[in-house]
Amino acid sequence: MANSLQAKKRARQAETRRARNAGMRSMMRTHVKRVVSAIAAGDKTAATDAYTAAVPVLDSMARKGHVHKNKAARYKSRLNAQIQAL
Repeated sequence: MANSLQAKKRARQAETRRARNAGMRSMMRTHVKRVVSAIAAGDKTAATDAYTAAVPVLDSMARKGHVHKNKAARYKSRLNAQIQAL
């Protein structure tokens, strides 16, 4: 356990950031899941709408460093290819 004041503060900050990062990661996965479920249902308009909502979230996650930029690009590319194949 942290003993110094500095270590205690760092522990508090780490917990706050962990909770924030987990929420951001969950939000990203939810947006991607909405696109995937719309694709699975075969609904191109719903998939397109969900994709347009998911792209800014993926870009934001990559910009903030929560996800690698290539991973965000890969998600966008694969989802878009699946939508175009509908």
